[in-house]
Amino acid sequence: MSSPGSARVTMAQVARRCGVSLMTVSYCYNQPDRVAPDTLRRVREAAAELGYRGPDPTARSLRRRHNDAIGVVLGEHLAYAFEDPQARRFLAGVAEVCRERGVGLNLIPTTGQDGDVDRVKSASVDGYIVWTTVDSDPVLAVVTGLAKPVAVHGGPAVPGARVVTIDNRGSARALAARAFSGARRPAVLSFPFGRDHRPRLETGPDPESAEFPVTRERLLGIYDHCRDAGLDPRRLPVAVAARNDRAGAAALADRLLDADAVIAMSDQLAFAVLDAARRRGLDVPGELAVAGWDDDPDAARAGLTTITQSLHDQGRTCALIALGDRTPPPRPEWTTTVRTTTRPMP
Repeated sequence: MSSPGSARVTMAQVARRCGVSLMTVSYCYNQPDRVAPDTLRRVREAAAELGYRGPDPTARSLRRRHNDAIGVVLGEHLAYAFEDPQARRFLAGVAEVCRERGVGLNLIPTTGQDGDVDRVKSASVDGYIVWTTVDSDPVLAVVTGLAKPVAVHGGPAVPGARVVTIDNRGSARALAARAFSGARRPAVLSFPFGRDHRPRLETGPDPESAEFPVTRERLLGIYDHCRDAGLDPRRLPVAVAARNDRAGAAALADRLLDADAVIAMSDQLAFAVLDAARRRGLDVPGELAVAGWDDDPDAARAGLTTITQSLHDQGRTCALIALGDRTPPPRPEWTTTVRTTTRPMP
């Protein structure tokens, strides 16, 4: 038997021990139905005696030119995949396709550090999914230059990749028409503008300063409605959250309670506003209208008006693209789900 630290036993050694060809040993592991039962038994016994552990999966992947795995580039620390409700629903859709197709899932966290590019490039995967990232992310050029299929969720759009996202600008315009109806002091609780994740409160920030396309498009859509309604977007308070985190956005939500309507760029951020309103004893929607995005499972219980979209289905679509599906996917659907946290429209 081989001992720990000894050289790896090879398939050729097993073949010599049994007096069979290398191809026969290979068939014993990869297509055993093609080998006579007695030969299969002898090869397995010899392999056990020698300590042969089976074909090297890395070498086998190189020969077959595929790895049976999808890489998901998160653009966040690894725990984000399990903490963020949007990411969890999206990854559930990806995982569902992986189970159906019998392939693995490789989560690749990137945080804007020097090692990101090498980590992504060295991943043994057949295709990539990039979770929404900033326009300048160097990872985009890497994944689109590897001659593998690439799906980008949320954006940005880059040559060599297919983007899967709802019409964020159009949905924002529609949501603002509902949430800001009758409002004189509207405000926004926004996703981060860039990878610095710096929380702040600004007045009428330029949407083009947002490096994340989803943030930029949603803010542009809200500004579109403000102009439609005769409101000056340059006077609109915009609180920029560090992350999509209900507890983490609590302090910013408190600073928006002088408004009479708040659009939050996710349901989790909208829940932070509802929590703050409850602590202040404000009537929702009489004194403060609130709306969000995604139709989180808790949104119905909270009576939250929101943009409904299926992140699970978008995850499935991205996974199929990363596995080489060339069928152009339809643009994901969205609807405005009106509940009790916004006022009736005239």
